[in-house]
Amino acid sequence: MLRIGYVRLRDARSADDTAVLKDLGCHVVRAEEPAGPMADDSAVLTSILDFIGAGDQLVVTRLSHLAPSSRGLLEVLSRLEARSASLYVIESSISSEGEGGRALRAALQAVASVEPPWLDRRRRGAPADDIRALQAAGIGPVEIARRLGVSRMTVWRKLREIPA
Repeated sequence: MLRIGYVRLRDARSADDTAVLKDLGCHVVRAEEPAGPMADDSAVLTSILDFIGAGDQLVVTRLSHLAPSSRGLLEVLSRLEARSASLYVIESSISSEGEGGRALRAALQAVASVEPPWLDRRRRGAPADDIRALQAAGIGPVEIARRLGVSRMTVWRKLREIPA
């Protein structure tokens, strides 16, 4: 079994995580600095998820290193499961294997179901296509804003930009 450590360098504490992962016995440790606070463009994590093999384990110090939202975390878990690999989170002693893994997935699915849809997008605004589709379904701007988790002003601006 290959243990691969991954850390996103977001703060001073994250820099120490590389040493923690090596001390824990990770064979390979990869780190990267994200482009921004809500950025999900993690080329290093993507390459790890493409490379990791059956029986291998991805090790992180905190879940927040994997994705900015629960939907993103579920995507990482799905990709690991598709490759028959597992996840281990040091800080909370959580593994994606066995009963703990099922509980982790259930908790993330519950949180993802109440998260605003824009949370795992790079931009905080709602896409014009979503607004257009909801308006075509007869839903008013205030309800569109509530459903998409954006301000009413954002919806009104997008509606003005949309050609009739």
